[in-house]
Amino acid sequence: MQRIKKLVFATNNAHKLSEVTAMLPDAEIESLAGIGCFDDIPETAETLEGNALIKASYVYERFGLDCFADDTGLEVEVLGGAPGVYSARYAGEDHNAQNNMKKLLANLGNATNRKACFRTVIALIEQGEVRYFEGRIDGVITTEPSGDTGFGYDPVFVPDGFNQTFAELGADIKNKISHRALAVQKLVAYLSAQ
Repeated sequence: MQRIKKLVFATNNAHKLSEVTAMLPDAEIESLAGIGCFDDIPETAETLEGNALIKASYVYERFGLDCFADDTGLEVEVLGGAPGVYSARYAGEDHNAQNNMKKLLANLGNATNRKACFRTVIALIEQGEVRYFEGRIDGVITTEPSGDTGFGYDPVFVPDGFNQTFAELGADIKNKISHRALAVQKLVAYLSAQ
């Protein structure tokens, strides 16, 4: 990764930034704030790929820096893939994780099919070229939140092969198995091969 001096991660989400920085120890990762970008970049696409590209393009076009951005969605089978691309604002534009979880659990009610997956798509713009990296993890939605680490829907998502939520498993395990970890691993493999 010697060729990459700096990559901008188009986020101001401190949780995401710390997760990804821990997974990319050989790169200098800057946040939006770190490059002086305090704009609220609109996420108006209908797909995760589209939103990731909007954010990365915004930074690349205005600052001329190689950049990557991600978009993540929780897709619940019995809800037809909802909340999906609207996961962060499922219960409103204030991006309130507690309200999002409450709405999700209310919409699921007593459904016996609680299968879900988290998907992360990363769009990397490097010297004007766009590449995508996707990570996915399957699991189930619990009937009530449990655990106090992580963020977003972590307290209600139990990944396949585990009997605890992401919020109970803790950052060390989550950063190895999560949807974002899998997408970042693909990004790292690509950058390392350069």
